[in-house]
Amino acid sequence: MLTAPRRLSLPHGTPQFLFAAAFALGMSLGTSNAAADAAAVGPLTKESVTTVSTQRGALIAVALPHATDGLTWRQARSVDPKVLRQVSEADVDKATVIVFEATGSGTARVSYALTRGETPSVHRAVTHVVRVR
Repeated sequence: MLTAPRRLSLPHGTPQFLFAAAFALGMSLGTSNAAADAAAVGPLTKESVTTVSTQRGALIAVALPHATDGLTWRQARSVDPKVLRQVSEADVDKATVIVFEATGSGTARVSYALTRGETPSVHRAVTHVVRVR
């Protein structure tokens, strides 16, 4: 005789927490592999540079216009994690917004390059110099 499956009784919010934890783990594993497979960005073209001063704990947002014609914005150089740490990324209207948290004193350069896919050839570059006191 077949019986109806029993429903597990878990504390409120447990399934959402487990899903979020599994999703975060999968994303972190997937992005680390993708970053390792991506070709390095080549020399930056003449770039526009914006300088910002802030204090530790502040959030800094970098807005990049949506790329067209098969081009993609890619982080061109590593960012010093002792000074800045990326905390979020989202599409907002006609831009991609990347949010960093100022984690410690110092100066960090945040550079993005517009490339065709994963190629090293740079069509345009932007850099934000962030000074954290």
